[in-house]
Amino acid sequence: MNRLLTWPVALLGALILGPPAFAAVSVFACEPEWGALTNEIAGDRATVFVATTAMQNPHMVQARPSLIARARLADLVVCSGAELEVGYLPLVLQQSGNDKIQVGKPGNLDASKYVRLIEIPPVLDRSQGDVHPQGNPHIHYDPHNMILVGAELKKRLAIIDPSGAAEYETRYSDFSQRMSAAIKQWEEEAAALKGVPVIEYHKEASYLFHWLGMPVLGSLEPKPGVEPTAAHLLELVENQKAHPARLIVPTSYKDPAPSQWLSKQINVPVVPVPLTIGGSPGAKDLFSLYDDAIKSLLAGLKS
Repeated sequence: MNRLLTWPVALLGALILGPPAFAAVSVFACEPEWGALTNEIAGDRATVFVATTAMQNPHMVQARPSLIARARLADLVVCSGAELEVGYLPLVLQQSGNDKIQVGKPGNLDASKYVRLIEIPPVLDRSQGDVHPQGNPHIHYDPHNMILVGAELKKRLAIIDPSGAAEYETRYSDFSQRMSAAIKQWEEEAAALKGVPVIEYHKEASYLFHWLGMPVLGSLEPKPGVEPTAAHLLELVENQKAHPARLIVPTSYKDPAPSQWLSKQINVPVVPVPLTIGGSPGAKDLFSLYDDAIKSLLAGLKS
């Protein structure tokens, strides 16, 4: 008799507790930083798919069928913009057949529209390499920008999921307060980096250098998007005599060989920083991304 009553009792318990919680919004994030920002603001109300990793060149992503399939199911697309994803995103959006995430719709968030872009080229000339006409798209490396984009992300989530508006507001308020406090602490810790000249690899950490006040004296790439050449590396060695750098700073996915060669020639340490979340063992979320980058730069300066 007891065995016969087991399943009705279990079913009654399930009915009382209600169905399992499910996410209200499906988000397609082009880069890990936007996936992490969404998790901060949406929490369990969103499922987040991230299209790229910190070990990929974000300029060279292909419009794979798997990305199109993910976009087809998305309620919201969050991307850096400023043409960072121009090589794949337009085709992904077109092939998805998903009207909710097309440009101009609430489900399409171009993060670059909500911050001040730097390095806007005065002249548009493709002979100068992989230039971005609207400005540098790697906006995530200034944490102030994450607060600005987060404010817009909160609004978009509330439009798509009105029942969660209060939760999005609360979570964004908490995130912005924590990030503001962390920025103050990072700036105090990084005071020794102000004015320290660096040689970059590509312009992926420009916002980091701009935020911390670190002048960039040169790039390992002779032109943006063009791999280092022997002639250009020798030119950097020669320039070091008049304008000495103190750190060589590539990002996570770059070939280490050019940086290491230059380091030996000019006796300047190589200090890799994560391109984004997942670019180093320590960069596990937005907060640890900046923390890891600053600690690495400070350690390199001491060395």
